[in-house]
Amino acid sequence: MKIFNAILLLFLIVSCNTEKKYPEIGEIVKLDSSLDSIISSGEKPEIIAEGFEWSEGPLWIEDQQMLLFSDVPANTIYQWTEKEGKKIYLTPSGYTDQKKRGGETGSNGLTLDPEGRLVLCQHGDRRLAFMNAPIANPEASFKTIADNYQGKKLNSPNDAVYNQKGEVYFTDPPYGLEKNMEDSLKETPFQGVYMVKKNGEVVLVLDSITRPNGISFLPGENKLIIANSDPAKPNWYLYNVQEDGSLQNGSIFYSASGFDKNTKGLPDGMKTDKQGNVFATGPGGVWIFNSAGKLAGKILVPEATSNCALSKDEKTLFITNDMYVLRMKLRK
Repeated sequence: MKIFNAILLLFLIVSCNTEKKYPEIGEIVKLDSSLDSIISSGEKPEIIAEGFEWSEGPLWIEDQQMLLFSDVPANTIYQWTEKEGKKIYLTPSGYTDQKKRGGETGSNGLTLDPEGRLVLCQHGDRRLAFMNAPIANPEASFKTIADNYQGKKLNSPNDAVYNQKGEVYFTDPPYGLEKNMEDSLKETPFQGVYMVKKNGEVVLVLDSITRPNGISFLPGENKLIIANSDPAKPNWYLYNVQEDGSLQNGSIFYSASGFDKNTKGLPDGMKTDKQGNVFATGPGGVWIFNSAGKLAGKILVPEATSNCALSKDEKTLFITNDMYVLRMKLRK
């Protein structure tokens, strides 16, 4: 009897230790053997937070061990930590006017500038701005980085990335305008990709992509990938970055044309790791390209993915997935 009880106790201890804290979702599809060096076999995404209207713009803050992300329609940024779970970090996040309006008004993409300040793509205020407060003590106080080009107001900055020079590139589709392309307040006739120089000058570097969205440098920063979230042209484009910051020799990095229309999502936000692997949200989930630009595999999930973020050690991928935020452990 004692032996039986001991075995039973051992079984219960092992069961408790192996029980998952967070529910798993989706599946991993391997399309190339290089995926084995990116994701460990048997891993699946976990739902670490839920209950959002449309989650976006995840950003890992290493010294706080904290994930920040936008809920765009709710005009709110949330934070998530392993210890405390989710809670409101900042509101309002993207629209600070008192006049009521519809549409996706909150912040979208989030990043840090070279000084460690939180930079927000603010849909409702139609600008790129930084939070004029420390990360650890957030306040809804913002300073504009860019809100117009040659006197014409921006559409709604969507995603942004800094280079080592301290210049920031950002995309400007119409999604934050209440009526999108048909909105009477739209002032630019195109959907631009811009660079803001260190002196504050706003430079148009691209006006040919119909719905520019996610944006990411490849290692070395001499190539830039831009996602196009247009169902008619669901492509990721690749450009050579010139010394003056301009973009040249555009080509299709990869096309999702012909994707299963039953899957949700389009080319959207993305991140690139130090090895040159690209994690790009797209139809069905996250498309993973290896350093050679070959599609290595996909993280398939039921809901539409909008963006992703890497932890500093690049061992964890965070994914904003409509009403969910997911965590995926990587092989490093």
